[in-house]
Amino acid sequence: MENKTYTLIRGVDVIMLRTFDALLREGSVSKAAARLFLSQPAVSACLKRLRLVFDDELFTRSKNGVVPTNKALALAPQVEKVLEELQRLVTLNQVFSPATSDRILRIAGSDHTCRTLLPTLSRNLTALGSSIKVSWSLPNYNRYAEDLAKGNIDLALIPKMTQVTGVQSQLLGEDAYICVAREGHPLFAADVNLDSFCSYPHVALGQTRSVLEDTIDGTLTRLGRRRHVQVTVTSFSQMADLLDRTDLIAVFPQRVAKRYAGVLASGRLPFELPNYRLYLCWHKRSEADAAFNWLKEQILQTTELTL
Repeated sequence: MENKTYTLIRGVDVIMLRTFDALLREGSVSKAAARLFLSQPAVSACLKRLRLVFDDELFTRSKNGVVPTNKALALAPQVEKVLEELQRLVTLNQVFSPATSDRILRIAGSDHTCRTLLPTLSRNLTALGSSIKVSWSLPNYNRYAEDLAKGNIDLALIPKMTQVTGVQSQLLGEDAYICVAREGHPLFAADVNLDSFCSYPHVALGQTRSVLEDTIDGTLTRLGRRRHVQVTVTSFSQMADLLDRTDLIAVFPQRVAKRYAGVLASGRLPFELPNYRLYLCWHKRSEADAAFNWLKEQILQTTELTL
């Protein structure tokens, strides 16, 4: 039994454990490969080795990807614990150097904050000759706190009308909301009023509907009015492209609207809305991670220059 256990330990490496963890989190070979910055064949090869070592299929194919077996689910908490301990062991008493690190750092934020912050961060990494990999994704606004707690993301840039709760956070900036539409849109032939605002179909950012869109609709209901949201999309760039080619209208943060000033016209809303606030959010556990602290400082420094 002892020899078998020794052989099992010798057969496992960190890449295999990270592959197991990624497959469990993503439920897909292709998504796990993207998460790890590996090719799909490399992930498949790791999975094959994992199956041999643990004498189990671990993940079976399904219509939507892969599904963990009972043994994989039983192994999952231990694998997560081992990876966390390895991370602590590697970073113990070490000075983090972005020039020599090959960490994968994960940020969740809108496409606008990506356009604003990621170019500067990328240039800084290039100047350092760093092997750090940055993964940027659109946040799930209903579960970003859970994603931070599970380590699915390291930092989240979250727009809120009220104080963020349940996570560590820092206010990055505050802005007002305005109405936007294509250049020459008849909405702006005069000052925007409730009648004109409600008479045109709207496009909304679907991810923030529970916050901004519900607030707009609640305000209109109290005023005895109603609008029609014809389309929802997942990014400001999609919204801007659609607005440019239709008579749809939308509500944007003022800073986002400025980025599309050559394409879109803007005007004041015919009612009051709480200001837009952008928060940088993280899990308290991350504060002991030097790589996280470096990334956070990079974001804060870039924000001072761009927001």
